[in-house]
Amino acid sequence: MGEIVQIRARGIRTTVAALAAVAGVAAVAVPAAAATTPASATPRFLEPAELPPHPTSPWYAGPVTAGQPDPLPVCVGEALPSIATHRSYGTEFDTNAQQITVVERTEQRAKDFAALLRKDIAGCAKKLMEQDPDLTATQKSYGRLNVEEGAHVYGLHTASAWGSSDIGLFSVGRDGRTVTVVLWGQMGNFQHAQVADFKKTTVTAVNKLY
Repeated sequence: MGEIVQIRARGIRTTVAALAAVAGVAAVAVPAAAATTPASATPRFLEPAELPPHPTSPWYAGPVTAGQPDPLPVCVGEALPSIATHRSYGTEFDTNAQQITVVERTEQRAKDFAALLRKDIAGCAKKLMEQDPDLTATQKSYGRLNVEEGAHVYGLHTASAWGSSDIGLFSVGRDGRTVTVVLWGQMGNFQHAQVADFKKTTVTAVNKLY
């Protein structure tokens, strides 16, 4: 079982649905931002069928796009450099995902960047509580995956005073000097988190970096 940290405070304006996009908005409706990276460019990104399966909808994918996502994703967004590349995904219902990849100049810089992302995720619940009143956030670590230089998986649930409930999964993985972040979010709680499927998605994402 993973480590659970629960933090309570007042209010919420930002929910875990913002991990990738607003819950209920399909990826086909998400506009592309900045220039699109050629399909032949490396590293490679996840295909829709490689995401955790949705019970009633296929996944759709936007283009691989150079630059930071707009808006920046919850928990990891502030650390993302301008050299990031991203791709957004969505279903016809309330589930969305995003992959963000950064190629650093050296392996040490990539190692340090991955550590920074993990630190930001570990402190995310507390930070959300400080920013938004009437929010309960529960954070969980699902441990390390043995793929390339390693990947770590996390979960975050938020519930607002007026009844909204959102669950998100994060992973941070590294292959050499390349770091990738995968985010998955939908309405629900930890019982709705597709952890096993998300771990498979993370392994695939890291293996596809080159």
